[in-house]
Amino acid sequence: MDLVENVKEGLRSVKANMLRSVLTACIIAIGITSLVGILTAIDGIEYSVSESLSSLGANTFDITSKFNRGAARDGVKEKVYPPILLNEAQEFIKEYSVDAIISLSASVTILAEIKHGSEKTNPNVNVRGVNEDYMAIKGLNIDNGRNFSRFEIQYGSKAAILGYKLAKTLYGDKKNPINTEVSFKGTQFKVIGVMKEKGEISENNFDNMMLIPIIVANQLAAGQGLNYRLTVGIQNPDAMDYAMGEATGVMRKIRRDEVGKENSFDIEKSESLAQELESITNGLRFGGFGVGFITLLGASIALMNIMLVSVTERTREVGVRKALGATPKRIRQQFVIEAIVVCVLGGLAGILLGILIGNLISKAIGIDAFVVPWLWMMVGLGVCIFVGLISGWYPASKASRLDPIESLRFE
Repeated sequence: MDLVENVKEGLRSVKANMLRSVLTACIIAIGITSLVGILTAIDGIEYSVSESLSSLGANTFDITSKFNRGAARDGVKEKVYPPILLNEAQEFIKEYSVDAIISLSASVTILAEIKHGSEKTNPNVNVRGVNEDYMAIKGLNIDNGRNFSRFEIQYGSKAAILGYKLAKTLYGDKKNPINTEVSFKGTQFKVIGVMKEKGEISENNFDNMMLIPIIVANQLAAGQGLNYRLTVGIQNPDAMDYAMGEATGVMRKIRRDEVGKENSFDIEKSESLAQELESITNGLRFGGFGVGFITLLGASIALMNIMLVSVTERTREVGVRKALGATPKRIRQQFVIEAIVVCVLGGLAGILLGILIGNLISKAIGIDAFVVPWLWMMVGLGVCIFVGLISGWYPASKASRLDPIESLRFE
């Protein structure tokens, strides 16, 4: 009996014991559904986030002033480094040769009171000076109006972009803020844009923030100096070390740091959203594998029990086959293949259900991408074959050791 005939025999056995085979296949299908479904939903989430981050330079690093307390350590006072100046930050942007998006920003105050006509806010608004690339680096979008132009940043126009909550406070739901004026510290700003809502858990609470050109922010500081931050975003994550090395060299040159001395500024890689997402999805994948493994373990035990019953029921059949010349190897092969056939049938149903349920979960949480996880489909089929092999081996070995004469007498 060759392999094809054994597969046909396995299908005939499934058909002859339809209810038992269907119930067993359903157990396998549930395990594969949980495995493939969870992993499909995770792949959908990752795909959506990756698409959103692809144009934002999600791999970023920051260059900031080096802060120190000037306190003595082991009797030696630490060196105090001067902060990064606006002209140094602007020079860095001009000289940096790596293909990247560079944002420049500085917080003017987090206790600002913004006015428009008779309306005013509580003194808790974050006013931040930025350049034209700040919104792209931070993943901010315009809901109404536009972003700063390069001309407005370069010449310090009195323009402003309001956060979603700030605009609601000053204008309500009916009035359009665009081309109106708001005041801060006695200075009038023309509103050119309103940001889309980010949510209160977002970094720096962008919804309650007003963005102004960096030169204007420097002027409002009135000589007190601001803490400037350069954020460099690159498209290719593999070039991160090279990009940081080039940035270090350019900034050391601008700051005139002596050879052999440490940097007079801090440069560090940002913890990107992609990295945080990866740690979360790895945990979800582990949980998905755990649920699938437990379900498949129960299914394999049930399948082994059914195959043992099948061996007992078909003792006379085994005796006939041996009497006609079937070897123990062929008998083992027959029962193992039957177990694998049941598992594969259940696995195929589980894979289809898993893909459907996983994409429905993704759709329910607002992700439109339809994902077909080819890798997990192959893994699912491999798991089914493995479960069938393990579950069918012991009953098959038992069947192959039956004595043909005793088997023919079995009632």
